[in-house]
Amino acid sequence: MTNLNFVPDAPNGMGHAASSSYLPLSDNPLAARSTNPGITDKQERVLTATNVRKGYSIGGEKRWVLDGVDFHVDAGECVFLSGPSGSGKSTLLSIIGCLLESDEGEIRLAGQRADQLNVAERTKLRRNNIGFVFQRFQLIRGLSAKDNVAVPLSLQGHSLQEARIMATEILARVGLEMHRDQLPTQMSPGQCQRVALARAVVSSPRLLLADEPTAALDRQSGYEVMVLLRELLQATNSATVVVTHDPRISEFADRICEIENGRLI
Repeated sequence: MTNLNFVPDAPNGMGHAASSSYLPLSDNPLAARSTNPGITDKQERVLTATNVRKGYSIGGEKRWVLDGVDFHVDAGECVFLSGPSGSGKSTLLSIIGCLLESDEGEIRLAGQRADQLNVAERTKLRRNNIGFVFQRFQLIRGLSAKDNVAVPLSLQGHSLQEARIMATEILARVGLEMHRDQLPTQMSPGQCQRVALARAVVSSPRLLLADEPTAALDRQSGYEVMVLLRELLQATNSATVVVTHDPRISEFADRICEIENGRLI
């Protein structure tokens, strides 16, 4: 993969090409510290959704937001979900991310039937196997970049010291080592999204879910984030699903699935 090097964002959020580089993949702490070392086969089926339906009752009538969706993603694959607003993209992302229950259908994640688990079991499955990247970053304002990235590691049982060491390593990987002690309010939008991406992948999740990851970014910052996402995907071999309306980043997808009126087309 092309090795693109960028300096940290300027105050307006715009980065530019530079001679300084991110850590090479061979030095990537994710590869050395992966919590899922058994993932080596790029064709492994990480997620399968079969005949998924989700609806809401409006005025006594059932309205199906998702109506019989079949979907899958393999290890190392980056799949985009696109479609108009209200088509069901975010609902599908929430269901495969174990944040929302479907009304019907089967969800298999990391070898488990997620749709048959109770709330506590789904929470554990999500915590140990899924990383999230949000449109508005969802960083904790009172925590430094390093401690924001350390949060999922602490939830998985790592000591604070170990979590901070791993967080510092991955922040260096995304070009933010010098910003590790800054608060989100002290960083540009592009830098905040890189912190969010580092937080999502620091534990090498089986599945990475990104909801409009470039929507709040300018063109250059959005491009840089997607370059990083693909490089980190290569390092972790995570399966990745990206919900997006942004046609500028379509080149980063292995597959693009369109959803409309609750169905894949």
